[in-house]
Amino acid sequence: MMADIEAGNVNCVIVKDLSRLGRDYIEAGRFIQKTFPAFHVRFIAITDHFDSQTADMNTKSLVLPVKNFINDSYCRDISGKVKSHQRTKREQGKFIGAFAVYGYRKSAEDKYKLCPDDYAAEIVRKIFAWKREGMSTQAIAQRLNELGILSPLEYKKSLGEKFSTGFRTNLTAKWSAVAVKRILTNEIYTGVMVQGKCEKVNYKVNKTVAKPQEEWIRVEGTHEAIISTEDFEIVQNLLKVDTKAKAGSSCSHLFSGLLFCGDCKEPMTRRVNRYKDISKVYFICSTRNRGKGCTRHSILEDELKEIVFQTLQVHVSVFLDVCSQLEHIQEMEVNFEEVARFDKEIERLHKEQDKYMELRVGLYEDLKSGLITETDLRNFRAIYEKQYEETKDALQKQEEMIKRLFRNGVASGVRLERFKDVMKLTTLDRDTLLCFVNRIEVFEEKKVYVEFRGKEEFHKMLVLQEYSLSKAAKRI
Repeated sequence: MMADIEAGNVNCVIVKDLSRLGRDYIEAGRFIQKTFPAFHVRFIAITDHFDSQTADMNTKSLVLPVKNFINDSYCRDISGKVKSHQRTKREQGKFIGAFAVYGYRKSAEDKYKLCPDDYAAEIVRKIFAWKREGMSTQAIAQRLNELGILSPLEYKKSLGEKFSTGFRTNLTAKWSAVAVKRILTNEIYTGVMVQGKCEKVNYKVNKTVAKPQEEWIRVEGTHEAIISTEDFEIVQNLLKVDTKAKAGSSCSHLFSGLLFCGDCKEPMTRRVNRYKDISKVYFICSTRNRGKGCTRHSILEDELKEIVFQTLQVHVSVFLDVCSQLEHIQEMEVNFEEVARFDKEIERLHKEQDKYMELRVGLYEDLKSGLITETDLRNFRAIYEKQYEETKDALQKQEEMIKRLFRNGVASGVRLERFKDVMKLTTLDRDTLLCFVNRIEVFEEKKVYVEFRGKEEFHKMLVLQEYSLSKAAKRI
């Protein structure tokens, strides 16, 4: 319209009422009082009985801005109500998106609930499985394209869904590394509804901005999971590190993404020495090559396999032994004050909490003594309050973990059969390694440290074992 007005093709603009011209009262006022008169354009608002040709602008100078302001306020009010309504639905775990994420479809009975799409869900499982095998996101995308599997956009087209996209639609969309990574990092596949990742700047600007992750709305258990939480966490750890594939293969080696130098904490480098028909595979810390001063210690792959395998079997054996001893722990009555005496971590957190409380109280004495200024007091108080709250949250998590173990039993959420299968293995494989091991560090003299997954819960189990044995001894 403005192009026609500026070209002189329009000499009159007619609208039903002022709100049809615009709900932004500043813009609407600018059009009526400046733009239209400048181009000799007549403006008529029918239901508001306004005609710029016959109106007395002196008498209308207050009425028009007020009406435009009311229209603007109405728009702002509606926007606020819609946002509040959407937030309520998100907090209830209801899916409010226009289209279901790849791998799911909207339920026929409840449009706010997601159900697995059998075809796409199986593709999602394959993507996660391939990543666990050590494939890169690019290699996964290439395999999907080679297998002729429809990309999320093409699959949506095949279902006949009506949608608009900023991408070119005249070409066949292929799988890409970006699309694969988007799937691998989406927590919704674990049965957790995650929404509210972005928001509009305001009701006047049709632009969205990303929100910090801590402000996202997460509701657990809203729909059937396609991927287990354990598998999802393993993949997130793999995505954080560089997992290069072996030469001539799309998959990574056994320890890819898990092996680090114990001194400099950098990933260790895999080397292969070939002499005639004999190949020796070993790992070294190559930080020294980059002039950063770490020692060039190394370990043979076969030696590392044996050390990690034996350590894993010992860990699993102890775990299964503790599980059998605490089989009926949920039937026990727990006294958290007694448990705290056995748990060094809870005891440490309590001491930390008391320390920050004393430091915060002592600030006022320091102010009276002239040791600090009021500005110092405010700054230190903010620091101590933050540390106190962080310690409080950590303490609460520790206690909640113990309560969960007592309420549901130590085997809750744990695939015991998976642990038992480890004892039947004769050699170490990557799937088992990813399932149980979080990190491996190699030190000088071939000393190896293995960090197992779920170590905090395992520590709590050992504490509860000691606690239950002490209670049993008292009964005797």
